[in-house]
Amino acid sequence: MSDLRTGSLTRRSFGGVALGFTAAGILAGHAAGADQGKMVGRKNGHGLVADRQIDAGDLTVGYAELGPNDGSPVLLFHGWPYDINAFAEVAPLLADQGHRVIVPHLRGYGSTKFLADDTMRNGQQSALAVDAIKLMDALKIERATVAGFDWGARTADIVAALWPERCKGLVSVSGYLIGNQTAGKAPLPPSAELQWWYQFYFATERGRDGYEKYTNDFARLIWQLASPRWKFDDKTFERSATAFANPDHVAIVVHNYRWRLGLAEGEKRFDEFETKLASAPDIHVPAITMEGDANGAPHPDPKAYAGKFKAKYEHRLIKGGIGHNLPQESPEAFAQAVIDADAWA
Repeated sequence: MSDLRTGSLTRRSFGGVALGFTAAGILAGHAAGADQGKMVGRKNGHGLVADRQIDAGDLTVGYAELGPNDGSPVLLFHGWPYDINAFAEVAPLLADQGHRVIVPHLRGYGSTKFLADDTMRNGQQSALAVDAIKLMDALKIERATVAGFDWGARTADIVAALWPERCKGLVSVSGYLIGNQTAGKAPLPPSAELQWWYQFYFATERGRDGYEKYTNDFARLIWQLASPRWKFDDKTFERSATAFANPDHVAIVVHNYRWRLGLAEGEKRFDEFETKLASAPDIHVPAITMEGDANGAPHPDPKAYAGKFKAKYEHRLIKGGIGHNLPQESPEAFAQAVIDADAWA
């Protein structure tokens, strides 16, 4: 039964009681990660390192892995313009609870590269979801709990919708984010269009050139607008910004937003998936959707998508000035959602 709950979880009140994450337990998780995924605690200025590489589909995927090999698998997907360090605290918390945690760089980020020069630098939604399935195949993971935010939430949603047999549970920040080009062409009220200013910027060659020239400045601005109450420091931003130096980053980002508006073609090999996604398919796996109470990025009302989730379902509002990058701003709450969704299966 669905439970559209907007509780009063906060960063301060959540952690220890609900999760049992004692200080010793957190440190133990960090130590385990240092052995297996080169995780070092945030306090000394380091984060997740994608020190593993595997060929999967069109890509050689760079990823971090934490936790026991025989643990219940969890895949964590970041968004734009972020990187795997959005899960720098979430991943060791999950590993400490016995999960095998995989945190990949999406196509166009970090050490994830295309295997062939002539492969289209395609950012359409189904291409990223197929990347996720190919990664699971390469890692010999039959079923996993998938979780993410922004582009990563959309990817997780699509995996759950199109390949439910591969999805044990789902955690999606901002809920049901599956879209289609027809819907993307429909005009919105001016105040809503204003929130998508960067989408229109990327539709122009000036926007593409500007993003290429000012990639880090652009990303920092998005962080500030999307999470207006998150006081991240330069070191935190710069740690993630290294992922934007990927040679395909600009092409993937620009194509993603142009494709959404119907201004760029995708690839015919993904047409079958896009046709299915255009019908706004229901999701039939256990799911938790989440929202921060200070999300400055465009996001739907939870009541608008609650009906899309047909298995056990719950929505959680995370309070305390939490913005768009919920896993990094409230890692305990995000980790708990993953643990719960995984346990529901």
